[in-house]
Amino acid sequence: MKNIALIIAGGSGQRMHQDIPKQFLNVYDKPVILYTLEAFQRHPNIDGIVVVCIEGWEAILSAYCRQFNITKLESIVPGGKNGQDSIRNGVYDIASRHDDDDLILVHDAIRPMVSEEIISDNIRVASKYGNAISVVPCTAAMLKTEDGISSEVQIPRDNLKTTQTPQCASVKTLVEAHKEALAKGITSSVATCTMFIELGRTLYFSLGSEKNVKLTTTEDLEIFKALLDARKSSWLK
Repeated sequence: MKNIALIIAGGSGQRMHQDIPKQFLNVYDKPVILYTLEAFQRHPNIDGIVVVCIEGWEAILSAYCRQFNITKLESIVPGGKNGQDSIRNGVYDIASRHDDDDLILVHDAIRPMVSEEIISDNIRVASKYGNAISVVPCTAAMLKTEDGISSEVQIPRDNLKTTQTPQCASVKTLVEAHKEALAKGITSSVATCTMFIELGRTLYFSLGSEKNVKLTTTEDLEIFKALLDARKSSWLK
């Protein structure tokens, strides 16, 4: 059985307010997406990498992969009109070359701090239960609002989880799920986990981390830089 990382880099990153997609922003002379790709390149149990790329950036990404020695790269796939489309494009590409029981780890290109432990546990849980969703406990007070400006209802946080990526399942499971979603008119689910929930499937939790931050805003980018600086400092000790 093989483990294939499916890196989703199809977004334009409008909330970052930058001229280029956020996954291609340079941080310490390296594009964000390369930190992500290197995490999967280094992992001993990852056998291949497929990237779903925003239109017009495929050649640039290919050049970066050569420059930074991403030897596990199998293919670069065009993005779709939304996240579900992009993931489906990548899943179908992987399915064209891999066995039904091979695992696909769907991961956001803009989560560059994913650790070896998170990847390993995602594979472990999916191998045991059929799927795995990286999560962390919800530690904030949760309020429900109807008008966006006020609240009178709190949601108990004890049973809440915050989802992250990677999110893992077999080639067969993901292909069948995407086909079923299309047949049922589910076309704009924001993530693999939400699509599975809409299809009535049970999800299983694997290890996440507060450090596994998603770079959505400029503030997130500053957090990423701080985490990199902290990691560099630990190497010097």
